Amino acid sequence: MSRLQHFGWFLARGFGPHGWGHPYLDWNYRWTEPTLYQDAVRALEQAGFDLLIIEDAPSLGSAETIDLRVRQAFGGPKLDPLLLAPYLFAATRHLGVAPTVNPAAYLPYTAARQFATLQHLSGNRLGLNVVTDTGSARHFGAAPPLGHDAAYDRAEEWLGGIRDLWRSWPDDALIADPARGRYADGTRLEAVRHRGEHFAFDGPLNFVPFTDGEPVIVSPGGSGRGLGFAGHNSDIQLALAPLDESSIRAYRAKIHDAARAAGRRPEDVKVLFAIQPVLVSSPEEADRLVAASAHPDEATLRQIAERQSSDLETDLTALDLDAPLDTAVFGEHVSHGSIRRLVGAHAPDATLREILTAHARLGRLSDGSGFVGTAGELADRIEELGTWGNDGVLLWGDLHPVTVHRMLDELVPILRRRGILRAEYADGGLRANLRSF
Repeated sequence: MSRLQHFGWFLARGFGPHGWGHPYLDWNYRWTEPTLYQDAVRALEQAGFDLLIIEDAPSLGSAETIDLRVRQAFGGPKLDPLLLAPYLFAATRHLGVAPTVNPAAYLPYTAARQFATLQHLSGNRLGLNVVTDTGSARHFGAAPPLGHDAAYDRAEEWLGGIRDLWRSWPDDALIADPARGRYADGTRLEAVRHRGEHFAFDGPLNFVPFTDGEPVIVSPGGSGRGLGFAGHNSDIQLALAPLDESSIRAYRAKIHDAARAAGRRPEDVKVLFAIQPVLVSSPEEADRLVAASAHPDEATLRQIAERQSSDLETDLTALDLDAPLDTAVFGEHVSHGSIRRLVGAHAPDATLREILTAHARLGRLSDGSGFVGTAGELADRIEELGTWGNDGVLLWGDLHPVTVHRMLDELVPILRRRGILRAEYADGGLRANLRSF
């Protein structure tokens, strides 16, 4: 029996040079202007998607890897997605937008006020994709970068402080009664005084209470500490896992256990699995692509190494392809999840060539070995996820109108006919849509 699932789009490149390296660059959109993104989000809203999540990395990385990050625009340049959000809200009425934010980059009081402003201006459609990247630390002060778990501790303190500020106005403090000539009761405001390990600030916040809940919190962490953060704080977990039944159920169980441990209900966290499909016109075309990927050439392996180097802030192209990959080459600031995704299920003595070759290989949607297939085959897989209790999926790709339409033009009608994709939105913004089923 088909069931409704939530759908989002993960803008993996961030607010960067969309179209670069693809033929559709010649559509002549300017990636630094809002029209490109506004055209794409209108299509996402027409399709019935709940939200757009925009990746970001404030830093161009270490001196050793800057050239790798910008050479093919894998990791930069990027503009600030928080400042893109108002243009996307102006182009839509229902779609949620979740820019990536880093606790190191925003003081809690400023963050609370800016995020609250966007929540009001958007009609309660703001989400915040909270990341704990520590590679950007040198841009925000002289303190040394935090370790993996300590960065999550800081994010926990940061978000808790922001929520305290948002809640410094009880509901009965805002009166707004012209007949009484009284706008607010200042005696009801709560004097927040935060003195923590990482932040110190006072309240109350200079804003007015939300009408339909606080901004939605998204988190992408896959480590034990990251899952614990999600269980305690998040409304959406951006999940990366093999899309077989045992892996899906095991991942969801970890998130649900973390939510219960934090005193929340499992259904308070929507788990959305990220999928990067390659949609083709026929099963025969899919088989051809998969077969061709089995033996990647040196240029393909180098391109994969450059892309991975950007994400991992480590120059893989300088390593011996035929020597075992020593994960000690990655600094403490590198995401544990990113390292695990690179290495996969390979043995500790696997060579870098073997690891990169595995990343080059494609698989078929029809047999569960990968994500190459037709729109109908992708719909089959998403429908199957629903039978395992899945909350929804995030389609992963550039936010270019060509990419969006190529992915959705055939897929959306199939999903709608099967009762998997919403045809109407709830009233009340992003949180209301997440709670509507």
